[in-house]
Amino acid sequence: MEIREYTEYNADEIRSLYDSVGWTAYTRDMPALEKGYRNSLLILAAYEGDQLAGIARAVGDGATIVFIQDILVKPDRQRQGIGTALLKAMLDRYANVRQIELTTDSRPETIAFYKSLGFSEFSQIGCSGFMRYRINP
Repeated sequence: MEIREYTEYNADEIRSLYDSVGWTAYTRDMPALEKGYRNSLLILAAYEGDQLAGIARAVGDGATIVFIQDILVKPDRQRQGIGTALLKAMLDRYANVRQIELTTDSRPETIAFYKSLGFSEFSQIGCSGFMRYRINP
């Protein structure tokens, strides 16, 4: 597996990756997803040969805050260290940034994964998180 910057947006492989993990709300509006990619701070990709296995995408200013917007690994490649490698590479890239944040679902295994990499739930550090969420029609 090789982790490298994702610089050439390929709609077919991105659609395939997002659809494979069930993130179809994103792929229903591919022009918006592409714009999101083009406006991202950093995108790291995990490749096995020429096959995309996973993506980690960050937004923010890169100096005071980074938000890990997406971290996806193809289902048949999950639990093999790809997500960990992507996230560690992202954290290494922004080691001097004060706040690195993300949101995720509340499944115990997901929470355990992020905690194992040094993340804390907002409530543990005296914070609350809020989101304004628009559901696509």
